[in-house]
Amino acid sequence: MTHHNPATVRVGARRRTPWLGSSILMLGAIYCLLPIAWVVAASTKNGSDLFTTFTFAPGTGFVENLTDLSAGGLYWRWLLNTALYAGVGGLLSALVSGISGYTLAKYRFAGRNAIFNVLLAGVLVPGITLAIPQYLLLAKIGLTDTYLSVLLPQIISPYGIYLARIYAAAAVPDTVVEAARTDGAGEFRIFSRIGLPMMVPGLVTVFLFQFVAIWNNFLLPFIMLSSDSKFPVTVGLFTLLNQGSTVPALYSQVIIGSLLSIVPLIALFLTLQRYWRTDLISGAVKG
Repeated sequence: MTHHNPATVRVGARRRTPWLGSSILMLGAIYCLLPIAWVVAASTKNGSDLFTTFTFAPGTGFVENLTDLSAGGLYWRWLLNTALYAGVGGLLSALVSGISGYTLAKYRFAGRNAIFNVLLAGVLVPGITLAIPQYLLLAKIGLTDTYLSVLLPQIISPYGIYLARIYAAAAVPDTVVEAARTDGAGEFRIFSRIGLPMMVPGLVTVFLFQFVAIWNNFLLPFIMLSSDSKFPVTVGLFTLLNQGSTVPALYSQVIIGSLLSIVPLIALFLTLQRYWRTDLISGAVKG
């Protein structure tokens, strides 16, 4: 009978585990990146190649597809609209979340826990269930088919307020706030000069979450807007996709439009990731 040393078995298990985890992560990465790779390849194919071949080999129709997409400038208007909705909405949402989260974390008042519990419940409510009530409310005051009809519902983010509250409680020491009050600083000054700078990494995360959510949002602008000049890129590409059933050449424009629409998201993540690195380093030093 062969006897195995328990220590040797444990070492072997530790050696195998990283390979297993890496393999699972690699499969997950391939699963997520494969559709993007196909979109990149398909954006270079003209209409005939797109429907006759299914390969990842690049074609020669990228410039032609881009020229057709840019004709009239409507696509770039959609892209600017999306940047407006996501940029302004994300900034306002991060600001409102920061103020609300800081207030819930640093002040004691009646009903604070009840408000926080309602926010937690709001995180569980799907946005699709609120779209129709929001449309009816905005229609009552004549704001449908306006930029505000898409911006206003996006400013309040229960999940953003929840994250800001958790981050404010951890990143802004009570002793620092009390010392500022002792020195005679007002509450707004304490928040703007002390609390807000300490919360920047957390608020960047809130901004990114909300920016991506608004950028990819389809249902709300689809319900609120009727003028194609105000469409975001998601609704605009959907209209092109519907027209593609009668004009198949438009499918190539939809594909290259989808590819271009993710470039700003990638650039934003690469630009703002340094805030996360700073937060991780500072957390390690504090620990």
